[in-house]
Amino acid sequence: MTYEFIEYDASDGIGRVYLARPEKLNALSRELQAELVDCMQMLDDDPDIRVMTLMGRGRAFCAGYDITPPATPEAEVSAQAARDNIRVDIHRMKQTPNTMSQILNLSKPVIVGIHGYCIAGGTDLAMHCDISIAADDAQIGFPPVRSMGAPPTHMWTYMVGPQWAKWFLLTGESVSGRRAEEIGFVWKSVPRDELEDTVEDLARTMARIPWELLAANKSIVNKAMELMGRDTLQRLAAETDAIAHQAPIVKEFSRRSRAEGLKAALEWRDGPFRDYRGSRS
Repeated sequence: MTYEFIEYDASDGIGRVYLARPEKLNALSRELQAELVDCMQMLDDDPDIRVMTLMGRGRAFCAGYDITPPATPEAEVSAQAARDNIRVDIHRMKQTPNTMSQILNLSKPVIVGIHGYCIAGGTDLAMHCDISIAADDAQIGFPPVRSMGAPPTHMWTYMVGPQWAKWFLLTGESVSGRRAEEIGFVWKSVPRDELEDTVEDLARTMARIPWELLAANKSIVNKAMELMGRDTLQRLAAETDAIAHQAPIVKEFSRRSRAEGLKAALEWRDGPFRDYRGSRS
């Protein structure tokens, strides 16, 4: 099957999937998300595949959700009307946790390799995979909490505990891949030039185990998170994001993005913090 924004290959029991929108730093458009789920579900159904890997082409794993302003004034009016109607916005935002949950609930393990930026929606995607490996110099965080709302999914507390979760979501700051290993966001960090080999080595180890056992042991860990309220929390996260969209600063970010362009709006958001030009933690 051919995709526009996804690449994949399969051999030796491993399905290797790549986000392939490098000119946009693999920003998660709705189209890319749909292709990703379709590709991974196809590999999940393939009896010759036992494990999947996920990486990004180009300079970054994923720089977040695609927030490019609508192309026409009419589309902008429609988008703003959807955000202003909180019930419509809640319904719209729930698409994201529904998409991410499909990745988490695949029967086969997914190993994600993170390099460059892994911010905003990139963190949502990484945290819905099973094991994360990061380049030491990767930059991981959720800067949209400064001016755009809240994460539409919430795996932070499960991954790093409440104190680090609050730090990420109350500052919008980032950590390096090395620091991400120390706090438990990723399983391991390695030098950038070793990332792909490390992901592949772990995948080959898993691929030696029959799918039936991999699926059983992944499933029980996922069920433990379900018993801790994971599914309900994802719905609440989408609703919280929609509520946060009503804040005046979110509307000001949208106005600046329309009037001055997305780059200028991001500079306005992150300039006072002097970051996202290199990780400080």
